[in-house]
Amino acid sequence: MYKILNLQHFASGTNVQGTEGSGNNSTGVVTPYASGDGLSAEMQTYYGDYLIDNAEPYLCHEQFAQKHRIPKGAKTVAFRKYDPLPKRTTPIAEGITPDGQSLRVSVVEATVAQYGGYVELTDLLLLSAVDNNLCMATKLLGAQAGRTLDTISREVLAGGTNVQYGEDAVSARYLLVGGKTSGNHYLTVDCIRRAVRFLKAQNAERIHGSYVAIIHPDVSYDLMNDPNWKYPNQYADPAHIFEGEIGRIEGVRFVESTEAKIFHAPDLASDARNLKVNGAVSSSNSVTFDGSAAGVASSALVGRWVLIGDKRAYVGANTANTMTLYTDSTKSTACTVTCVDNTDIFPGEAGAEGRDVYATLVMGDNAYGTTELGYGGLEHIVKQLGSAGTSDPLNQRATVGWKANKVTVRLVEAFMVRIETASTFESGEN
Repeated sequence: MYKILNLQHFASGTNVQGTEGSGNNSTGVVTPYASGDGLSAEMQTYYGDYLIDNAEPYLCHEQFAQKHRIPKGAKTVAFRKYDPLPKRTTPIAEGITPDGQSLRVSVVEATVAQYGGYVELTDLLLLSAVDNNLCMATKLLGAQAGRTLDTISREVLAGGTNVQYGEDAVSARYLLVGGKTSGNHYLTVDCIRRAVRFLKAQNAERIHGSYVAIIHPDVSYDLMNDPNWKYPNQYADPAHIFEGEIGRIEGVRFVESTEAKIFHAPDLASDARNLKVNGAVSSSNSVTFDGSAAGVASSALVGRWVLIGDKRAYVGANTANTMTLYTDSTKSTACTVTCVDNTDIFPGEAGAEGRDVYATLVMGDNAYGTTELGYGGLEHIVKQLGSAGTSDPLNQRATVGWKANKVTVRLVEAFMVRIETASTFESGEN
């Protein structure tokens, strides 16, 4: 049984959108109807579909999923995996019907969770508004819903167990190099070939004749200069091009998105990305760092990873100028380091020297499953002025929002590979 996050609770009254100059800085919008007016069933359907239409362009991580409706009255969704039938190498005897075979199916159940957002507005803004604010609100909320639901799926997929670091030249994320004159670990055609070889060896089925990959624009920049790169118009019917598809190479079709996973390491101090060792360290797990880098509060680094020289260490405790290091988060084994004065201390959750690391997901069919947007998956909700009853006694507030029931689950780990590389660029956390 899988569980994804908790039910989201919505605060009330803290993000009311008023007229310009009212002192409120929220980014909400108004719904253009007066108190007592409601939306007809036809208009509710229209705006519900409009919300979904505006959410779908952001759902690149859901394009290739096995999709299921959410059953009425149920909180769990069942995804089915069928095992391949075994070979039949025994000859059939003349005139004798052989034994039949049974389908072998396993079920993965996942528990859905709710997510949502809304904007709250004042009656005064409603009176002064002249734009079609319900359409604009629905468009913006649809984009928000799409990015939110896509990120939920992305994080599940990025947690897969099959990972390839560049061309397999290094064995861990923190060793991936970028931004140097040489020795960089960028995405190459050989990276793709290695991923394809793995999927073929696992008998992963293709999607419309190819494997597919989700890639960030920073990473596709490093790949598209290859002379064998083909653009969609060179190999695909326009009716069969995936949303966001940019090209194909080595039997893999690429879908580009700025929402593709980036492993970003936050700054170590409020005013400095890195720290520096203050005084040489000789085989110790206690390191003093330069206090001139202000903004490192006591315990602020606890739970972080850092890179010191050739060591990646877990910070178990820290003061404003010292840190205690361990080999992992259990803090059962001290991580001893040896370094000279002024050695750089880099954030250690990403690549070498804290460089951003990008995940390119290469997958076959039925690698993962998710819930559909329709049929209760994504809902458009409008509350008119005064609908809150006594909590809005003067009919001053209306809201428009969205709510989604969502779960994504990896079904067959062997049908998906995550290629981690650095890039020519760094876009930061997404």
